[in-house]
Amino acid sequence: MILKQFKKVFYFSFMLQQLNKEVLLKRREALEQVIKRRFIYQPAFSLYGGVAGLYDYGPVGCAIKTNIEQYWREHFIIEEDLFEIAATILTPEPVLKASGHVDRFTDLLVCDSKTGTGYRADKIVTETLENRIAKEGDKLAADVKARYLAVIKDVDTFKEDKMKEVIAELQIKAPETGNDLTDPTPFNLMLPTIIGPSTKLPAFLRPETAQGMFLNFARLLEQNGGRVPFGAAQIGLGFRNEIAPRGGLLRCREFQMAEIEYFVDPTEKSTFKKFNKYINLEIPLLSRQLQAEAKQHQPFKMGDAVKEGIINNETLAYFICRTYLYLVEIGINPVNIRFRQHQADEMAHYSSDCWDAEIEMSSGWVECVGLADRSAYDLNAHSEATGQKLQAARKFKVPQPRQVLQVTLDKQKIGKELKKDGMALIKYVEALPDDEKQELSDYFQNHEDKVFNIDGKDLTLNRQLVKFEQKTMNVMEEKFIPHVIEPAFGIGRILQAIIEHSFNQRDDPQKTFFKFSPRVAPVKCSILSVVQSEEFDNVIFELTSSLKKLGISCKTDNAGVALGKKYARTDEIGIPFAITVDKETLTAQSVTLREIETTKQVRVPIAEVPRLILELSAGLILWTDVLTKYPLFAAKEEEA
Repeated sequence: MILKQFKKVFYFSFMLQQLNKEVLLKRREALEQVIKRRFIYQPAFSLYGGVAGLYDYGPVGCAIKTNIEQYWREHFIIEEDLFEIAATILTPEPVLKASGHVDRFTDLLVCDSKTGTGYRADKIVTETLENRIAKEGDKLAADVKARYLAVIKDVDTFKEDKMKEVIAELQIKAPETGNDLTDPTPFNLMLPTIIGPSTKLPAFLRPETAQGMFLNFARLLEQNGGRVPFGAAQIGLGFRNEIAPRGGLLRCREFQMAEIEYFVDPTEKSTFKKFNKYINLEIPLLSRQLQAEAKQHQPFKMGDAVKEGIINNETLAYFICRTYLYLVEIGINPVNIRFRQHQADEMAHYSSDCWDAEIEMSSGWVECVGLADRSAYDLNAHSEATGQKLQAARKFKVPQPRQVLQVTLDKQKIGKELKKDGMALIKYVEALPDDEKQELSDYFQNHEDKVFNIDGKDLTLNRQLVKFEQKTMNVMEEKFIPHVIEPAFGIGRILQAIIEHSFNQRDDPQKTFFKFSPRVAPVKCSILSVVQSEEFDNVIFELTSSLKKLGISCKTDNAGVALGKKYARTDEIGIPFAITVDKETLTAQSVTLREIETTKQVRVPIAEVPRLILELSAGLILWTDVLTKYPLFAAKEEEA
């Protein structure tokens, strides 16, 4: 059923085939040669020996990356009416202290006890045990294998003591030397810097783009007329000082992210009107229960997944659906996608539900998108750190009776004690949401004074200057702190998955090609001449101009080599369509149009070519539609 629901979406037949890890591994060596030869992406600073975890994108890789991002904008920002912002990369330390990154954004580090080489603890444990299982095979005792698999499943949740215990128990050693490993210690992944020569304000290169959207919440709320729900989006660089970057674009120290923060009323996130169109969409889910039972992912209708409590709410489920469709439409094989639910000990304490969109690649299942219900944690954290209330109002059409904790301040005495700062304190306390007013009332049961940090100043309120009284009042609105649904996309990981899934070889293994979705193909079409001749130059020039006026990227080749070699050169970088100019072009004003996977060609009037390529590139029509409209062209042997 997973495949049937997308047969009209998939451009290529290969998308309906299983691409498991073993198949992808067989192609890996040939793929890496093409990646290097055609400069899709390569390690940065190679002239100086390179730096692990940093990559430069060449023309092909850069074009694919740009197209992935552009379709992300169309699929999410335009479709969901999101506000796109561009916040700064440099982030002052207090911001990331409030968000929890300074204290908790860590991985466990172990080192070779003699050479000092560092390793990420969970990865070295996993790789060592996987290698033992593969090497020993059936010789490995069943109970030992079961123990190894249990550790592999849970290792990324281990704290320091547990990790130390497992490394000692299973005798995990440094892979290159066999030396003992040091005890695991937390290693903060953020890259520090200093802002300014005189103030020397401590800062970091941002580890995510999310904080810029939280800090601009009040401005964005105003742009939306004070209404919730609404979403913010941002595409930009993130930085993480990875312990052991590896796997190409899978674990980098500088990487492109695309994130959404969707702000919702916590009383309304369980129902989401737009979710109704996807209740029958089947998506492969690996729930907590399936993981606990050591089972594989299974297809679920999304409406059922919410009803059965597998997914916490419709808003989160909606963005899981939208993420799945996005990945499929940019060329990820749906058979190689699953959504894995975080286990209880994986989730942050403030999260109610978290899922990872994982894509099966040559290195196994790789997290490429994280989707989390972050509750109100971030807005609360920044409110407490700054004294600024990041909240919205739930407005009513008619007055509603509510039990309200009324706060009465002795404004005269406060003004006398605090002078001009008194009004700031009064406004702050009066604007507190009901739950925080209750917390303040409870606090004063056992304390004489409460200190508030407002606009960088510590202002003290004595309990003798405030009174609390429960009253029933008719209100037209009530304040609340929105909850946040966050989909976060790793663009580099998605790009590498697309490249792996799209790569293929013809009967001659030396003839390789990428079957990219036309949406993300680096160049949409090539314009080739059947032979080198000046008489074709005007036609090629006019075609190129017509295509570029429509914003269609194209590559021309009028060199004096066989047409088959020209096709091979464009196939190798995944250009999905090839326009060929031949003798008949000059007399009949038509060209041939070739498609990369089937290599079938049709004859098309020149005047219709630009619009046809535009519709194919945008996914408005499929190649099968072209085959039904235009006559097939059989290439002569000397032209093949």
